[in-house]
Parts: sequence; C-alpha cells; structure tokens
Amino acid sequence: MSEEAWSDALSLLRGGSGGIVLACHINPDGDALGSMLAAGLGLRQLGISVQASFSNPFRLAQSLTAIAGRELLVPPEEVNARPDVLVTFDTGSVDRLGDLAPLVSAAREVIVVDHHVTNAGFGTRNLIDPRAAATAVVVDELLRRLGVTLDAEMAECLYIGLSTDTASFRGSATTPSTHELAARLLETGIRPDEISRRLYDARPMRSLHLLADVLARVTLDPAAAGGEGLSWTYVRQDDLARHGLGMEWVEAVADMVRGSEESTVAMVVKEIGPDEWSVSLRSRGPVDVGALSVRLGGGGHRLAAGFTGHGPLESVVAEVVAALAPVPVT
Repeated sequence: MSEEAWSDALSLLRGGSGGIVLACHINPDGDALGSMLAAGLGLRQLGISVQASFSNPFRLAQSLTAIAGRELLVPPEEVNARPDVLVTFDTGSVDRLGDLAPLVSAAREVIVVDHHVTNAGFGTRNLIDPRAAATAVVVDELLRRLGVTLDAEMAECLYIGLSTDTASFRGSATTPSTHELAARLLETGIRPDEISRRLYDARPMRSLHLLADVLARVTLDPAAAGGEGLSWTYVRQDDLARHGLGMEWVEAVADMVRGSEESTVAMVVKEIGPDEWSVSLRSRGPVDVGALSVRLGGGGHRLAAGFTGHGPLESVVAEVVAALAPVPVT
C-alpha cells in the first residue's frame, strides 16, 4: 500500500462529517467482525461517530456473541443509506456485503480494508495487504496511524481476528511479526485462554452430533486435481434443523477434512438456500484454491478460499472437479 493511500484514507476518516458506516461480509467470522469492531472502537475513542453492520441474517455466531464493541452494531435496515464514508473489512468483493452492497455506490467515498489477494480493490481508497496474516493486521496499522491508544477492548477484537484467520497461529501466513502483534495485544491485559475457550471450546453437545453426521459422509476422489486428490462433504439445511443449530457450527469442518492424508484439497458444500451453496475450499499443497475460486466467481487465499455455487449438489461438486483440471498451482 502506498503512503498516498494511507494519507487519503486517514483524511477521509477524520473528516467524515456526513457519517461513517463500517461494514463486513455476510455471516462474519472472527477476522471480519473483530477487525470492524476494533476500527469502530478506535474511531469512537477519537470522538468520531460510526455505525457498524453486516447483512442479514443479522446474527452473531455463538462464539462471537461476547466480543468487545458489539454495542456498535446496528441492523442493516437502520444503517445510513447514503454515508459520507463507507469502510469495508475483510470483504473481497461487493456481493459479499449482501444487503449492504448498495452502499458501495451510494457512499461518497469507499475505503476497502482487506488482506485477500483476490480483492481487486472496489473502493475509492484501498488498504489491501495480501501479505498480512489477517485483516486485523491492517486494522492495527490503521489505528496506529490514526493515533489511537490501543486498549483491551480493541486488543480483544484484533486478537480474535488474528487467531481465527491464522487457525490459532498454525497457518502458513503466521510470521514473526504475527507473534509480535499478538504479544503487543496481550500486553493490554486480555486473556488468551478465555478468548480461545469462547472461540473454540464452548459448544453444545448437539453440535458434536452434527459434526459426526457431516464427517461420516466425507467422500474421497483420489483422481481429482491431477491425482492430488479431493476430499469433500456437504451440509444441508435439514441437517441443521434436525440438530437445532446454525451453519456456524460446521465452519471448522473444512479444516478437519483438509487433514486427510489421502488428498491435498478439501471441500465442504453448505446449503444456504434452494439450489444455492456456500462452498469452502482448503489446500494442503500445490493446488491454489484461491485462483480456482476466482474462476468460479469467488475468492480467497491460496490455501483457503470459497465461492457460491448454484444448482443441485451433484452439479456443484462436478463443477469443482472440472475446475481442478487443469490444477491451478503456485
């Protein structure tokens, strides 16, 4: 990112007298929500009024219901429809904003804060760093440049973003600077054990039964991706209804399936509506699932990405298998 981009973005945030709206992608994960709320808390510290929101379904995953700064959230229906400045977080494309997508054309200025390499930059100002382990890393720099004093609430939000997007610091994007940032966040007094328990270890028993159902139907296609292999499974809405749970309880399945030694590509196909599927892809090796997802209308990173599929389940799976040959490699 250029110094000009930073300077312009900071000026817009400090001068957004016509209203600033913060938005992140639909069904926000820890990095999207944590990054947005950390920025919102920082701007509030400076006396700047903001609204923070995300698309319907306007409901937080249970693991994120206690996140600091949640009082900044307002339903999408109550958001200023013509803000002076719109700031998006961890959102690789306009359509990922869902109900809030019209704000991109309605706002006077749009600042895109992200770390996805597939983000083409749909803002008037783009703060996109593909080298960053999480969008939270970019937000930390934004807060520093704004002159915000980092407190425990902001640190909790950033730590949640950093932890979730690095798979608890196990991902390939984890660097010495990632741990240095984590250490600085911990110095504010936040409790990593409590945060990790909320994120990873607090789940109802019925969620284990749901996972058992989904994992029991994992299928291996050893010939896919030029012999690299594809392991995949699916989740239907009636699975969720049977156990009385939301889709967030199967978000970790893709990483579980990626652990199979018989394949280097993992896929979870999640039903979000009639003939509409959210497809999560993971890679352990040479297959670039980010490039593959872009070809299928989505985006993400080399080892973790996704897209929205349409049609019967069998057609969506066949589409991915076809896209895996030739294999996008790095």
